[in-house]
Amino acid sequence: MKRQEQQELSYYGLYLLRYLLEQHSLTSKATSSITSKAKNLSFIYAREQLAAETFEQARLDGHSVEGAQELAMAALMKGLSLTRWSILMEVLEKEFAVELDDEQRIQFAEKLLPLVSPVFEGYDLENDGFEDSTDYVLLYTELTGAVVLYIEQYGVQ
Repeated sequence: MKRQEQQELSYYGLYLLRYLLEQHSLTSKATSSITSKAKNLSFIYAREQLAAETFEQARLDGHSVEGAQELAMAALMKGLSLTRWSILMEVLEKEFAVELDDEQRIQFAEKLLPLVSPVFEGYDLENDGFEDSTDYVLLYTELTGAVVLYIEQYGVQ
């Protein structure tokens, strides 16, 4: 039976699918790349296979079960941990905690995400090292500035 015809996903495939669906459901304004990946079974099957192979190879190389699992999960989630939504929420949580409580933050982010989308242009969020790069710091700073400008002009409502 071809892999694409398989009806059941493994632990890794189910984990990835759940992650993608949760990211999409966080907001109706979720990025289209998350939505398309959640619907792309070939992508999910390829990632689950990569994770399983990574786990197996890590065990053969002498890694503990926990270490092999960590490597497998890193392979499974490569390039998926950062989304426009997650970065915006991080900015709002860290920089605007006084102005926005948890409930307000989510509602504000849903309204704000389409308005600040141009700030993300030119940044490769799927690059594995992006979160630790100077580009991430620059994006974070630009996004913070955009939120400040929005709040100054329109308030948090």
